Amino acid sequence: MKYTLALIVLISFSVQAQEVNWMSVEKAYELSKTDSKPILIDVYTDWCGWCKKMDKDTYAKADIAEFINKNYYAVKFNAEQKDSIHIMDHTFNFVAQGKRGYHELAAALLNGKMSYPATVFLTSKFEMITIVPGYQTEKEFDVILNYVEGEHYSSTPYEEFSASYTKK
Repeated sequence: MKYTLALIVLISFSVQAQEVNWMSVEKAYELSKTDSKPILIDVYTDWCGWCKKMDKDTYAKADIAEFINKNYYAVKFNAEQKDSIHIMDHTFNFVAQGKRGYHELAAALLNGKMSYPATVFLTSKFEMITIVPGYQTEKEFDVILNYVEGEHYSSTPYEEFSASYTKK
């Protein structure tokens, strides 16, 4: 009985411990040259409460993290980071503005609509698939992840897909 309880605790801990394998945008860009996974970019800021809530309530869920790790290159990108980023023969820099500022890559990814959190989905060639603004629950995000990963966006409107979607 003691061993069974210990095994159950150990298994549940390992399921709960699943985390998204976040990487830099530069790393995702390099990896996408040889493996054609889509790219998921979580655009956030340190001061964004909804960003922290999405980290805790959505990205921290084992099934979401596992699906992302298996099917995407996942990038966590601070829209106010100061470091320059060089990808696709272009350098993106931080632009000071008021007390904070913004990163040019965040502005490019979000088409200038700077709201957080925002999830950007790109093809492996760094072509825009879609931008999903705002906080997403685990259930909502599961549908979105499967919609993009299965390339349903190329043939089925999202509303139609989500209405018929059942969790795998």
